[in-house]
Amino acid sequence: MKKTYQKYIENEIQQNTPIETSLQDGRLNPECAGWSRRALQVSNLRGAWPRKKRWNYWCIVTPDFLFSVTLSNIDYLGLAFAYMLDFKSKLFIEQTSMAVLGRGCDLPETVEGSAHFHDKEMDLSFSDDGHFIVINLQSANFKGKKLDARIHLERPERTESINVMIPWNDEQYHFTSKQNCLPAGGTVQVGDRTYTLDPGRDFGCLDFGRGIWKYRTFWNWSSFSTRVGADEVGINLGAGWTEGSGATENGLLINGRVEKLSEDVIFEYDPAHFMEPWKLHTAFSNQVNLVFTPFYERVAKTDLWILRSEAHQMIGSFSGKINSLDGRSFHVQDVIGWAEDHQARW
Repeated sequence: MKKTYQKYIENEIQQNTPIETSLQDGRLNPECAGWSRRALQVSNLRGAWPRKKRWNYWCIVTPDFLFSVTLSNIDYLGLAFAYMLDFKSKLFIEQTSMAVLGRGCDLPETVEGSAHFHDKEMDLSFSDDGHFIVINLQSANFKGKKLDARIHLERPERTESINVMIPWNDEQYHFTSKQNCLPAGGTVQVGDRTYTLDPGRDFGCLDFGRGIWKYRTFWNWSSFSTRVGADEVGINLGAGWTEGSGATENGLLINGRVEKLSEDVIFEYDPAHFMEPWKLHTAFSNQVNLVFTPFYERVAKTDLWILRSEAHQMIGSFSGKINSLDGRSFHVQDVIGWAEDHQARW
């Protein structure tokens, strides 16, 4: 059956005080249904073992390389992983550590907060005071090389973010905070090579997730942060996982201001040939019309009996046009970002 796309009526939360996402009995707090421009939500998830899923995913992009680090806890398993891609040499390195029952993978209920993970493979910490974020990661064996990443990011006061509660029902729901265009500085040292980040040029992105999930899920996700002339432009586009919820995670960030897209974004691609170009466009408006051309495919597969996951994260370049609500057009050309196809039983 052909998919029917729709427009949505999404509630923008206007209050500026913290709001808990869960009631005392673990059901969704109806007061947090909607989206906000600041991360006000407190993800006080309760019960529902083993359906709770929590993660902090960071990705930093420069003209020379991409570096990403994640700490996650899916109730029965904790995962800490990092990867980097050198665009010129196509050198790709990835390292993963697992913790049974999520031991040592304690994550804060809010975007602001700190976390630390340590095992024999890696030592990872991050802290976020709302304005400044510090990420440190050390590993003695990052594919045979020593890794020492010391990254600092800034969250400018004027910069908004996309903070959305996706409510499948009262007992299954997910809060996500997608934060683009965060200036990133610091260094990533791999063996005898040091990669330097320039906060006047480079951006980081945060995917903060806290929810109670269904066992089977699928999603597309796409993101980039860039400058178009004197303007800062970021996108966060998703599909699949939000179906049936009456909400989306789609939005633009233009000069620090979020423009929420209350409509589906269509991802057109061939799942048998992920390296061929993808087309991404809004279902009804002309706000997004992009072609994404991958130049690297990161495949992440996990098969641990009850946990099966397969992700194809395509790293590549976007070209096309984005239109703001006030009628301005932003033409992007060869902007590096990613688009992914992820299927899981978790």
